[in-house]
Amino acid sequence: MTERIRVATLNIRNLADRWDERLPLLLADTAAAAPDLLGLQEVVYPLQQDRLLGAAGPATYRAIRGWAGRPEYGNSLLVREGLAVDAVERLDLGLDRSAHRIVATLPGGALVVVVVTHLHHAVDGAAERDAQVAAALAWLDDAPAADARLVMGDFNADPREPAYARMLAAGWRSAFAEANGAEPAVTWPSGLQAPGMDTDGDPDCLDYIWLRGAARAASARLAWDRPAVGDPTLYPSDHVGIVADIEVG
Repeated sequence: MTERIRVATLNIRNLADRWDERLPLLLADTAAAAPDLLGLQEVVYPLQQDRLLGAAGPATYRAIRGWAGRPEYGNSLLVREGLAVDAVERLDLGLDRSAHRIVATLPGGALVVVVVTHLHHAVDGAAERDAQVAAALAWLDDAPAADARLVMGDFNADPREPAYARMLAAGWRSAFAEANGAEPAVTWPSGLQAPGMDTDGDPDCLDYIWLRGAARAASARLAWDRPAVGDPTLYPSDHVGIVADIEVG
């Protein structure tokens, strides 16, 4: 039996860079994407940013958080109602970064290990990112048995970095590249203009949904990638996200 789920990832840029103006765009595009699983990075928990996005459309979501650096901030995984969740675990990756995982049971019974992460950001930090990927993969080797595995998030690593090569060497496949033949040219920056915006590094592909096991990317596209009507400097975030329809089984 093959089941299809929609998976998405987005770095929401915490509360910086015109958050109040960006929020309506984030809500609209999240409702339009309607994912079953949504991995978020740079979530400020006291602002309930993950739960706000989970309430954007008619579906009901459970937010599962994995703090990074400090307890009020980090990653979050939104899981649509109807998917059972088990075996929640968190891994500290150092440098104020983390990964957290669940085992999701799909309606037809397939089991999927799902991981959300956000790697070290420094432009000259390729070695540190590679070490974080190595630690995460070792941790995943001890994850419960499942039909498929997904890792998503802001890797801060372009496809030429050792971290990307390590994922491929370990048997992981990028959903976007699998569905489209190549990675997107750019997932950061989006085009957002703001006084505090990050300008380190060159535009590149930094965000991924990775697959392993009995999973296939039927389609994948960029999302949260449209500017506001009448303001080409306002985007939902400084990153654009990825949405992928995944066939499991």
